[in-house]
Amino acid sequence: MHIRRSSPVWPNGSRPRVASLRVPRGGQGGGYGRGESLGSGVVFTGDGFLLTNAHVVGKSTGGTAEFSDGTSAPFRVVGADPLSDLAVLRATGPTPEPAELGEADQLKVGQLVVAVGNPLGLAGSVTAGVVSALGRSLPARGRVIEDVIQTDAALNPGNSGGALADSGARVVGINTAVAGVGLGMAVPVNDTTRKIISALMQDGRVRRAYLGLAMMPGPVPAVWRERLGRKTGLLVAQVVAGGPADRAGLRQGTCC
Repeated sequence: MHIRRSSPVWPNGSRPRVASLRVPRGGQGGGYGRGESLGSGVVFTGDGFLLTNAHVVGKSTGGTAEFSDGTSAPFRVVGADPLSDLAVLRATGPTPEPAELGEADQLKVGQLVVAVGNPLGLAGSVTAGVVSALGRSLPARGRVIEDVIQTDAALNPGNSGGALADSGARVVGINTAVAGVGLGMAVPVNDTTRKIISALMQDGRVRRAYLGLAMMPGPVPAVWRERLGRKTGLLVAQVVAGGPADRAGLRQGTCC
């Protein structure tokens, strides 16, 4: 298996689609210096939309995207979704041609992938590895990111928001975390994340169904066992005050 030299990520090897992002930590743009953070982003439309991690932009409203061909463009944050760790940016200046988005659901364990980004501020770096696991859950910054891709392609600070590409140079994931030595994680590009990206582009946020309760396995009360035909079920462990479940009358300890 080999990587095509002329590809959507590096056409003719000259204008990479992965940008180095400079993001002010103060949250409102302006000066950088000690108050900036670095990450990566992927151009994915012809009119200047970039994809990165939500944790890369944080609460900032904008920053600067720098490309390894020497061009740069300011960007604004269109929307961010911390639950998927994805964010959409819009550059207000010229950008390279977009990368091609692939389909992570077609990945197989052992398949070759490459991570493209700006680790430690070294723009345009590429590291190769394989998909070492699929469908992982990643605890990150007080939440859990589901269904991530695990890879042994070397990731370092600054790779976050960069592309994880397959052997056809299609972007199948957005690098999100270093989980240990020789272990990196990426948010997959699939039908679910495409819907998230579309919602961020259109509305700046993602609307999700919300019940406002937490469930846990437990025994079905004796009076319900015969009617339900089972001995175990789900018990309401917690109800969020004022949430839909609370307004519907569900209470802690009820079944099933």
